[in-house]
Amino acid sequence: MMQKHTSAQMNPNRRSLLRWSMATALAALALAPLTAVTASAADGPFRVTLLGTGTPVPSAERFGPSTLIEAGDQKLVFDFGRGVTIRLAQLRIPFGKINAHFLTHFHSDHLNGLPDLWLTGWLRPPYGQRNQKFALYGPPGIAKLTKGLTDAFSRDIEIRGEDEHDPPEGIAFDVHESAPGVVYEAGGVKVTAFNNDHGKLVTPSYGYRIEYNGHVVVLSGDTRYSPEVVAQAKGADLLVHCVTVIPDDLLKKIPAYNAILQHLSAPEDAARVFKEARPKLAVYSHIGLNGGATVDDLVARTRAVYDGPLQVGRDLMKITIGDKPTVDE
Repeated sequence: MMQKHTSAQMNPNRRSLLRWSMATALAALALAPLTAVTASAADGPFRVTLLGTGTPVPSAERFGPSTLIEAGDQKLVFDFGRGVTIRLAQLRIPFGKINAHFLTHFHSDHLNGLPDLWLTGWLRPPYGQRNQKFALYGPPGIAKLTKGLTDAFSRDIEIRGEDEHDPPEGIAFDVHESAPGVVYEAGGVKVTAFNNDHGKLVTPSYGYRIEYNGHVVVLSGDTRYSPEVVAQAKGADLLVHCVTVIPDDLLKKIPAYNAILQHLSAPEDAARVFKEARPKLAVYSHIGLNGGATVDDLVARTRAVYDGPLQVGRDLMKITIGDKPTVDE
């Protein structure tokens, strides 16, 4: 009959082997959750939401230019046009949960929502709750901008700090002025700033390329036709590009519109970029429809040059990036 061994009677070599096997198994179990978290961060959703698709024109339909990008566990906001906080609230995204904020240039229509997002995000109700510094990335000049904002709202900051006990970290700025190049890397996301062409007087002016999990999204920023935008967007999953439509009679009647046209892309200019870059999907934002121009006019002029996938953006349009970009209805 086979004899049953107790642990005391077990061969020392077998006992050592058993201990080693158990230790290995426990180590594997301990590492498993960490591995799963790392993988999920790299494999999470990659989604672009157009928070605002408008221009300086006050409009209830098209708020000021702003774009939200969600990639894995990262939430990034690019530009801060009028109404950015309202759009984020509609998405039920607390302002304090934004990981980083990026500015393309210093025109007011890209900035006038910044004080609201910064100040309101500091408050304690669920829509705010920022407990860390407001991380702001952009071209040289944002340090001066944020100092001015802090000085302008110093009394409000003092009162709320004493009265509501809002944490001082949540109202401080974490400023990252940078030249073109990689400006941000976290959670598997890489953000690269590049020079676009918003006219010789509007410098610096950036576009941004966002890479995540093997996919690429490019935001042109405000620009005329730009070879650099083409280069950055070659074969990208998504290219979001500005556009303005100004009828000839309006250019003759109001000379200031000529300056606007010299700083931004007409439909034919943007279509040329789309044709040369060939993104999987081209989307218009920062859409200027002036003097009675319509979306149909915009599309017709674009289609005269470009025949690829195209969407005219609208506020709160969501694009999910995958093997093929899909627009969520």
